[in-house]
Amino acid sequence: MSEADLTAILRRIHSSLSHRDYGTATALLTKAKLGLLSLNALIPTPTTPPGALALARETLELGALTSIRQQDPEGFTRYVQQLQPFYELPSSRLPRAGGNRSKITGLYLLLLLSQGDYAGFHTLLEALEVSEDAKAFEEDVFIQYPVKLEQWLMEGSYDKVWGATKSERVPSEEYGVFSEVLIGTIRSEIASCSEKAYTSLPISNAKNLLFLDSEGSVIAFAEARSWVVRDGRIYFPLQQEQGARTEKEILVASGTVIENAIGYARELETIV
Repeated sequence: MSEADLTAILRRIHSSLSHRDYGTATALLTKAKLGLLSLNALIPTPTTPPGALALARETLELGALTSIRQQDPEGFTRYVQQLQPFYELPSSRLPRAGGNRSKITGLYLLLLLSQGDYAGFHTLLEALEVSEDAKAFEEDVFIQYPVKLEQWLMEGSYDKVWGATKSERVPSEEYGVFSEVLIGTIRSEIASCSEKAYTSLPISNAKNLLFLDSEGSVIAFAEARSWVVRDGRIYFPLQQEQGARTEKEILVASGTVIENAIGYARELETIV
C-alpha cells in the first residue's frame, strides 16, 4: 500500500467518525494498520520516512478516538501505548503540527483519574513536565482540564467537578465519556458515605447531594442500591437495622471523605 492509498483510507475514517459510523471506521482502521505494516511504519524506526511517521500517528490517533466513542477504554489504552514512541520523537523528525498529542494525552489523564489510578496520573504529568512540549502543555485546555479536576477532587470540591463535566464545558465530545465515569465514581463514594452517616434523607436533598438531575433519577439510583423510598424520603436499610446514630457517630462516618483525601495524599508521597 502506498502513502497515497493510506491517506485516502484516513479521509474515509474521518468521514465515518463525523457520521458516527463507528463500525465502518473500525473496519477501515484495520486496513490502515495493515497499510502501516506494509510501509514498515507501525513502529517508528530511524529509517521510517517523515510522511509515513505522520500517517502512522494519525492512524493511531483516529483509532484512539474511535475507541473512546465506542466506550472501549481498554482499546483506547492500547492505542495510547502504541502512540508513545511517536510522541517521544523530536519535532525535527515528526512535526507537532497536524497531530493530536495534547487531546489524546488529556483523555488518557482523564481515564486514569476516572479509574482512581493516581500514581499513573502523576507519573504521566511528571513526564509531560520534562518533555519538549512542556511549556505548551501548561496552557493547553486538553491537559489542564483533567489537572483541574484532580485538584478539585483533592480538595473535595465535588460541586466544581460536577460543573466542569457539564457537556458545554468539556474540551471535546470525547471527554464527556470519561467525565461521566468520573462523576459515577464520585456519586458512588458520596452514596456510601451517606449510607454510613444517615438513617434517611429527603429525596430533594439526595438529588442535590448526588448531583442528579431529577427526583426520578434519585429514585432509580436508590432502587439500584436497594435503598427504600417512602413518603418522599430515602431510607438506608443498613442504618435502619443498626438504629439511629449519635451525632458523634455521624461526624465520624461523614469523615470518610477526609480520610480518603489523607490516604490519597499518602499515596502521592510514595510517588515522589
